[in-house]
Amino acid sequence: MDLSNNNDRVAVIILAAGKGKRMKSSKAKVLHTVAGRPMILHVIDTAVDVAGKNVVVVIGNQAEAVRETVASRAQVLFAIQSEQLGTGHAVQCALPFIPESCSAAIILCGDVPLIAAATIRRLISQHFQNGNEITLLAVTLDNPYGYGRVIRDASGNVEAIIEESDATAAEKAIELINSGIYCVKRSFLEIALHQVESRNAQQEIYLTDIIGIARKSGKKIGLMNLNDFESSEVIGINTMEDLRRVEAVMGRSRKIS
Repeated sequence: MDLSNNNDRVAVIILAAGKGKRMKSSKAKVLHTVAGRPMILHVIDTAVDVAGKNVVVVIGNQAEAVRETVASRAQVLFAIQSEQLGTGHAVQCALPFIPESCSAAIILCGDVPLIAAATIRRLISQHFQNGNEITLLAVTLDNPYGYGRVIRDASGNVEAIIEESDATAAEKAIELINSGIYCVKRSFLEIALHQVESRNAQQEIYLTDIIGIARKSGKKIGLMNLNDFESSEVIGINTMEDLRRVEAVMGRSRKIS
């Protein structure tokens, strides 16, 4: 069953509430321009392409400026995360705004402007066709520093995601990383987020912990691993250097097209 083009069944949650301290700028991170446009608008275009009006943007830092920028481009819903208590908490803030007709949610980050709608549709298709509770978008990197590592068992089944700050030396050597993009069955998401605790180095509610919860409860977890050509789609912008890197990728893409 391919539901990848059925907008009424899928919502997109965009996490855009963070401060982006590593940008060393007074401007909210998602409002920094990439190829002449605020980076959040690149993500909005992808989200609307995939889910139509079923898009919820989580805002917090400089909320009104972000809201105004997004609303100038698309008709979406907004959820307020007044305190930045982690990605899991951000998704909790968004859940009440997801239309009842949506049985699954795609979770995107507002600082990943290269992600393509076609990639998200493949993720959705794989999620529904395989009957997964969660389908994780992952990529293998030669230098995985700073990213959460995907932990798998001997059979290749996903067991957990370990953030860089909580990883052991052996876990840091793992090159398969979490992109931060997921397709999650709504009913499971609502239950799992209530079980997530903030017992970690950052004292935050990690969305990644729902992977471990799914594993312990015997739920089916899918993994979609991008190839080398596609890997640039999940580059997150955390610094001005990252921003320049993404702009360079966009420049190359325009030349190819």
